[in-house]
Formats: sequence, structure tokens, C-alpha cells
Amino acid sequence: MPSLNEAVVLVTGANGGIGSELVRAALARGASKVYASARTPRDWDDDRVVPLSLDVNDRASVVAAVEVASDVTVLINNAGALPASASLLELTPEQLRDGMETNFFAPVLLARSFAPMLTAHDTSALVNVHSVASWYAFGGIYSASKAALWSATNSLRLELDPLGVHVVGVHVGYVDTAMAAQAEGPKMDPGALATKILDAVEAGEYEVVADDVSAQVKAALSGPVEALYPQLGRRGPAAG
Repeated sequence: MPSLNEAVVLVTGANGGIGSELVRAALARGASKVYASARTPRDWDDDRVVPLSLDVNDRASVVAAVEVASDVTVLINNAGALPASASLLELTPEQLRDGMETNFFAPVLLARSFAPMLTAHDTSALVNVHSVASWYAFGGIYSASKAALWSATNSLRLELDPLGVHVVGVHVGYVDTAMAAQAEGPKMDPGALATKILDAVEAGEYEVVADDVSAQVKAALSGPVEALYPQLGRRGPAAG
């Protein structure tokens, strides 16, 4: 099973609340190096952290990152973006495509780009952060893109497992970060989430169902659609 001790980790979206905690948690478990990537990476107070400029939607940036971080043994696809609206009917075609580019194509292409490095090691891991939105359609293109990523993670797992790469998918509801600042309801502590994710990596688990809402939604997937979405069929009064 993969170990974080002496691992070389790359975290995308490392400037954010979850990403920063993943960097710290990896270091606490003995990672020898952590590439903390972002479009504009910040400075860190630990020599084991390598700030890495990476725009996940820019192919040239990805190629450059692969050349710099050629020793990666654990790739954590954490970067993501929320759309301007949760309505698929309100977004422009460009905004719809942007959502898929950041939340689906980018992590899949990063996994493909780093696969030769990951498969070169006896033990390595790929982590994709999906969100409960991959199972519950409350976020429009965000949910659709995360659902696509969930499916891709399952496919990547089947391809990479025989090559020695352990693939972990993460499902979580709201996390107490800037991205969820306007959301109402319970929010998970990002440090606690990072701990659960890395626990799963080191335990050889394939899936992280991080909170109660994710567990409840997963359990409801086997039921009828109207049970998961009780608002269906509730139309307003007829005009007249």
C-alpha cells in the first residue's frame, strides 16, 4: 500500500483551504517533497515544499510542470472551480465548457501526463477530489463535471491498478473554505478532510466518503429518482 513517508507529492490547487491542508498533512506524514501548485504559487515556510506554477487548463503549463516534477509518486487532483450559476439553463456555452475543462478534462489530462512517473514506482497513488456533487445534482455544470470525473476515476483505477498505481476518489459536501463561504449548512474542517484522504491512501482504500451528507446521498442512489429529488413534480399554480 502507498505510504506518504518519503513520498513525493504534487497537490493541485494548493493555495486553497483544502489544498493547503493536504500539503501540511503530507509533510506531517513524512513526505520528502511536496509540489504545491497553483497558477500563482505562494511561499511556504518549509524547505520540503516546492512552489510550482501550474495552470491546469493550459497544456504548455502542464508540460512544464511534468518536466519539473518528474519524481512525483503521489498526485492529488484537488483544483476545481465553481460556475457563475447552478443553472444549466443560465450559463453561456463558454461557461459550460469552462466548467468541464477545469473539473473534468484538467484532472484527467494531469493523470494521463503523470501516469508514466507514477507507474515507474513500486507504490504510487492518484487522488481525485470529486465532491458529493458527483452524486447529487445541486450544482449544474459543477455537478455534471464532477460526475464525469467520478466515472473517469473508476476507469483510471481499472487501468492503473494493474500497473501498481492506487487510485482514490473523494466525496465530500461543504468544506469550511473560501469556496463555500456563502453556503449554508454543516461544513467539514479542511484539515479533517485532508486527514481522511491521506488515511485512505495509506490504508489502500479506494473511496473516501468523508461526511454524513455524502454517505446519505450515496445510500440514496439505489432508490428511485424522486426519493433523491423530492421536489420533482411540484409545479407552481397554473397561470390563468
